[in-house]
Amino acid sequence: MIDPRLRDRVAVITGATSPLDVGAAIARALARQGCKLVLAETPQGTRTSTEHVRDALRADGAEAESLAIDLTWPDAAPAIFDHAETTFGPVEILINNAAHRVPDTFQPNPVRDLVTIDATGLDAHHAVNTRAPALLMAEFHRRHLRRRADWGRIINVSADTASGTAEEISHSATKNALESLSRAAAAEFGPAGTTVNTISPGPVQTGWLNEATRARLAELSPLRRVGRPDDIADLAVFLASHQARWITGQTIYAGGGKRML
Repeated sequence: MIDPRLRDRVAVITGATSPLDVGAAIARALARQGCKLVLAETPQGTRTSTEHVRDALRADGAEAESLAIDLTWPDAAPAIFDHAETTFGPVEILINNAAHRVPDTFQPNPVRDLVTIDATGLDAHHAVNTRAPALLMAEFHRRHLRRRADWGRIINVSADTASGTAEEISHSATKNALESLSRAAAAEFGPAGTTVNTISPGPVQTGWLNEATRARLAELSPLRRVGRPDDIADLAVFLASHQARWITGQTIYAGGGKRML
């Protein structure tokens, strides 16, 4: 059996908000490798959904903590790392998975569930999809240098809309910016032993696809199905592993070959 050498590594994951989503799948996959997990999420209501994910992880024997914190708060990054270090120790793996997605358009009279792009909506996407990951990466690197560490992994989760997609104006633009930030970080963090890569998932069934949409999207893939959260989680574990030590600055599309056709 290949040993990814992740046991007792401390990982921060944003956006593990539902047992069905990609963030929770990544958390479960890392937990199976013995990682200690801190799940950070913007609070919504009295009990955050991340707490449910945390409790399920603990029930399976994982060491997991959750933190309700507004990811758009300028000081969120140091607060998250302070919490993780106090609970488990220095953070060695950062997974930026949180996302804001509201379909928008340049058109002045949108139809269906679209809204016309405006400053408020664009700023909301930027704050979660671009600024928060950038500040978390910067905080990761600052502390990495301070303790003179020589091993680190950062994995950012983008989207297959990042190349520019109609009716996904703000989401695609901010995810494209995230991919650019990842490449720049890979160049700057590499000398300190940190790899930085991006996963660009194709359509993944996290509960948002009705049967008709799922079937239509499945036909676009040579594998004739849509993705499952575990498909992305397994790739994240690989990129965090010792075996991926020579891979950095890459955006890896995981979409069942949909882009190939």
